[in-house]
Amino acid sequence: MKYYIIAGEASGDLHASNLMKSLLKTDSNAEFRFWGGDLMTEVAGFEPVKHYKDLAFMGFLEVAKNLRTILKNIKFCKEDLKSNQPDVLILVDYPGFNLRIAEFAKSLGIKVVYYISPQLWAWKEGRVEKIKKFVDEMLVILPFEKDFYKKHQVEAHFVGHPLLDAISDLPEINIEEFKNDHNLNEKDIIALLPGSREQEVTKMLELMLSVRPHFKEYQFVIAGAPSLPKEFYQRYVDENVHFVSNKTYDLLRCSKAALVTSGTATLETALLNIPEVVCYRSSTISYEIGKRVVKNIKYISLVNLIMDQEIVTELIQSDLNTKNLIKELNSILEGERREEMLANFKNLRIKLGGKGASDEAAALIVKG
Repeated sequence: MKYYIIAGEASGDLHASNLMKSLLKTDSNAEFRFWGGDLMTEVAGFEPVKHYKDLAFMGFLEVAKNLRTILKNIKFCKEDLKSNQPDVLILVDYPGFNLRIAEFAKSLGIKVVYYISPQLWAWKEGRVEKIKKFVDEMLVILPFEKDFYKKHQVEAHFVGHPLLDAISDLPEINIEEFKNDHNLNEKDIIALLPGSREQEVTKMLELMLSVRPHFKEYQFVIAGAPSLPKEFYQRYVDENVHFVSNKTYDLLRCSKAALVTSGTATLETALLNIPEVVCYRSSTISYEIGKRVVKNIKYISLVNLIMDQEIVTELIQSDLNTKNLIKELNSILEGERREEMLANFKNLRIKLGGKGASDEAAALIVKG
């Protein structure tokens, strides 16, 4: 079969690449055409139609500024779909773009599968009507999403969370070797995951690094995003602040704790069993707009949303300051709060089900 896959962000690239591997196991003659990133490229053996670096516009202001580019990409994608006529279109999250493409693909008679639901339960619930009209198969990865769609008369299949696949496939790691390979010292590591966009990273790193004078017995290591050049991070690096690129899972597994910008990374950190503090700050305008459009959501991190309780502390907007970061980081480095968090992470993994999400999704797609 011919599969056309669209992933518009780094997390989508990861999950889509694992899905592609599973599709190849189920359909050895699978042909791919895709929008995505380096991980999908590795599986396919050729470059994407468009790289997600040219697609990932986040936040109201950034989308508004880049609207012309976004519309050009949508037009190009429609033309590309029309000329390639795949058997199935697989959309991975990225709803603003993908729901438009779903509608067009449906008009061409192409089967549409949505793998990894947009967060419609948080905002833009009205988009469920588009999914009802234009999506043939909805494959969800969070347990509560099946009930959400059922409420809207959409049959969704819960396939499990693909991060469990990605994490269970990791080889064992030797902490001392990792430190030697990356010129780190002997101190325990506090990992810093400041995000993937330049403006966001600048803002978050300055805040995260403000705690340094209170944690001199630790070394801080920045997880570099593949979307940013190594040179960008050099201004933050010194004898006790280090930088590691494209090794985030390895870095986390060698760390005592982590400060993590809200996003998929909060769940990845928890599934790797690393205590964390979740950090989030956006422009005042974006935050105020966001507060008004996000409905009935008590938390911003996937960890807390899935467990429906505050497992990890979330420091948001003005609460994200040096004083609070010091307090919360201290609480998860040693003692009762750390042990409680690790116990809750175990329950989180149970709730998400075992590995096999990618295989399950592939089987449903191929079966048709």
